[in-house]
Amino acid sequence: MKDMRILIVGGGIGGLTSAIALCRKGYDVEVIERDPDWSVYGVGIIQQGNVIRAMTELGLIDDYISAGFGFDRVQVYIPTGQCVADIPTPRLVEGYPGNVGIGRRALHKVLGDRAREAGADIRLGITISTLVDDGEGVAVTFSDGSSGIFDLVIGADGLYSQTRGMIFPDAPKPEFTGQSVWRYNFKRTPDVIGLQAYEGQTGIGLVPLSDELMYMYVTTPEPGNPWYAKEDLASTMRSKIAHVPSPAIQALVGQITEDDEVVYKPLEWMFLEGAWHKGRVVLLGDAVHATTPHLGQGAGMAIEDALVLADELVKADTLDAALTAYRDRRFERCRYIVESSRAICFGQIGKGPLVDNAEATRDMFMKVAEPI
Repeated sequence: MKDMRILIVGGGIGGLTSAIALCRKGYDVEVIERDPDWSVYGVGIIQQGNVIRAMTELGLIDDYISAGFGFDRVQVYIPTGQCVADIPTPRLVEGYPGNVGIGRRALHKVLGDRAREAGADIRLGITISTLVDDGEGVAVTFSDGSSGIFDLVIGADGLYSQTRGMIFPDAPKPEFTGQSVWRYNFKRTPDVIGLQAYEGQTGIGLVPLSDELMYMYVTTPEPGNPWYAKEDLASTMRSKIAHVPSPAIQALVGQITEDDEVVYKPLEWMFLEGAWHKGRVVLLGDAVHATTPHLGQGAGMAIEDALVLADELVKADTLDAALTAYRDRRFERCRYIVESSRAICFGQIGKGPLVDNAEATRDMFMKVAEPI
């Protein structure tokens, strides 16, 4: 258990934080990532106090904070632009903010640089071709013809996880919610110093990313999961919020001009109710509990997964005990985030009762403040 060779499939947020956590525990870690360019979306992400606490534990809090924009409150608005709730958010680490807005590319650079510094071997443009677990180790052949034997394989390869498909071929598939999200970057306006979230069937948020930059997310009903041509993305996004009367939102509509800068994504979810591991292969992050972004905790849950998995591997006497304990510690917390986020989504599009965003946000902050 102390000298394991570990393969991580997926070089995203969950995979990289897992690599850092495991290298810090003294394990031999290899990461493979299918994208040869290791590219990420150019928009941002919201991360709350539990992530700041996790980054402190990972030993990279100052790099992380300096790459983003810290804030300590969430404001909830109605479409007219009237603020109806101003929610102070708890600080879980003394001397650091309660939340951070950070560009995905900035976060990716921090995590990638620190994973390599910690000793992880990261290989790009590589996928698994075959995976054979004989109980003593996992023999893996890769798409470039290379191979290796590992004591543990971690599937951190996202919503459509290849690893999940290999070990749990009958697992439920990701399910489209009926809603999608649009994202776009802007020059930050002076009043956006924290998350400004607009309620309604069209949900909108403004999130600071740095002194100069912020991004807007827009959630919209998309019955039938339509496809939008790349060359129409900017005009379509403008049309989705043209009816919103808030002066602050209307001041930004005309700035949505670059099709290549619009990030559009149908919102899907999945949650694996059964085991999260089979033999020497285990799943984390979106591969096992993909959530919609309504509570801003998708990446946070993956980061926490990474810390808990590393912790249990050090504590346990056997691999099966470690992987079972990891799942037991994470199951209810991750289920809460998936189900609460989905409830907000369904309420916005009329597939369920309308959820009070301010109340749901307060409840979430209390939940994630609990120890992991």
